[in-house]
Amino acid sequence: MSLTDIWAAENQMALVIGYLKQEQPIPAALSNLDTVPGDLAMQGLRLAVQDNNTTGHFTGQKYLLKEVLVPVGGNVIKAFDGLLKDNIKFVVTSVPVAAIRELAALAVANNALVLDVETLNDELRVRDCSPNVLYLLPSRAMRADALAQFMLKKRWKEWFLVIGSSEQDRLYAAAIKRAAKRYGMTVVAEKNWNFSHDARRTAQSEVPVFTQGIDYDILVVADEDGLFGEYLAYRTWSPRLIAGTQGLVPTAWHRTHEQWGAVQLQNRFRKQAKRWMTEQDYAAWLAGRAIGEAATRTQSVDFEKIKSFMLSDGFTLAGFKGKKLSFRRWSGQLRQPVLLAGARSLVAVAPLEGFIHPGNELDSLGYDEAESKCSHP
Repeated sequence: MSLTDIWAAENQMALVIGYLKQEQPIPAALSNLDTVPGDLAMQGLRLAVQDNNTTGHFTGQKYLLKEVLVPVGGNVIKAFDGLLKDNIKFVVTSVPVAAIRELAALAVANNALVLDVETLNDELRVRDCSPNVLYLLPSRAMRADALAQFMLKKRWKEWFLVIGSSEQDRLYAAAIKRAAKRYGMTVVAEKNWNFSHDARRTAQSEVPVFTQGIDYDILVVADEDGLFGEYLAYRTWSPRLIAGTQGLVPTAWHRTHEQWGAVQLQNRFRKQAKRWMTEQDYAAWLAGRAIGEAATRTQSVDFEKIKSFMLSDGFTLAGFKGKKLSFRRWSGQLRQPVLLAGARSLVAVAPLEGFIHPGNELDSLGYDEAESKCSHP
């Protein structure tokens, strides 16, 4: 019997949450201002487990976190199987898109639940859905729709789209074009950023030429790796604002967010982690809290009861963003407002006033049920 089984046997109302992370090669950064924390997401989940145990003190429930780190090139499937053999049914994951598909099949076969705090891909939420995978970060479509709502309010309807060279950049650009069409915007020009040299050294001369001769309201950039987007500002031929992966950024969480009691969460996280909370940390915190909230409300640690309640209309989760969060039953995507933030200020929160929906206004962001090919039971 494993230590986890022994602990669970001694605590009848105990629930073990697994955390599975595959380490990724860190790409060369253009700036040393923001380093990538080695404990990204992990700190958020640790805080959630602490919060769960605070509540559990009054409900008689206990929570334990088991963390598994897989090195670059390591076997994620084997590590996940190890958690399943340890009888851990709830697994929060920070793994690449390809691994999610494999984990989904194992989760279905072994009656487990994967809570993904890493991927943004709409394909996973629209076509390749699994009844045993939940997605905690806003998808690219949700982010693009948030931007489009704000642009429509500002009447910035003509967009110049600049796209990086990675597959992720192309997916982000596709979401932007979908949102533009959905909200009646026009992508007046589209260019690929194919320069291979260091943008820090050449942006002053290259960006004006690259953006010259185009009439547009705002430049929208798709550069998820941050290879050039920061160097477009103040260098375009025409004086224009920038949005997308840089400039005005749609995100799940931002360090400038202080409304609806968010400063309390920000402060507790900084005290624990000694750094700012990122959106990956926030997503992992939401994942842990969703499990804890469902366990509290059902007064159970039974897997089926908790999962069923999490996907029901009765489940809601407080996320410090002004609205109750819940899961889209058909895709497993967490409904949530999307923050629109500059470098040092929160600009807006989507969905914006006036963008209504017949069911839940949060479903005005991203793919709605009628647009999805998925159907959770």
